[in-house]
Amino acid sequence: MVRVPRFVAPVTPNDIRLFTLLASVPAGRVVTYGQLAEMIGAPRRARWVGQILKQLPQDSSLPWHRVINAQGRISLSMLEGGRRQAERLRAEGVVVSAEGRISLRLYRWMP
Repeated sequence: MVRVPRFVAPVTPNDIRLFTLLASVPAGRVVTYGQLAEMIGAPRRARWVGQILKQLPQDSSLPWHRVINAQGRISLSMLEGGRRQAERLRAEGVVVSAEGRISLRLYRWMP
């Protein structure tokens, strides 16, 4: 069972589907915001996925760091948490360039 993070706003069924899917992304793999949106039945809602993930508490057990943009890059700046995201991905064996680029061909999760 997925532990649903605490939010100020009410948690919707789409939020729960998103958290459940995100929890299933294995270590050493990445998924894009748009890919998550498509998989939960909300195509073209990649920005919505990003906004929901941005609201996760710092101590969230969900693997938010495994979500990158469609160009294969970390969306966060290195000052906003991108460095932390890159470190977490590297710890799982994902090769991340100095510019925050990840090979979708090698690391994209395809359930």
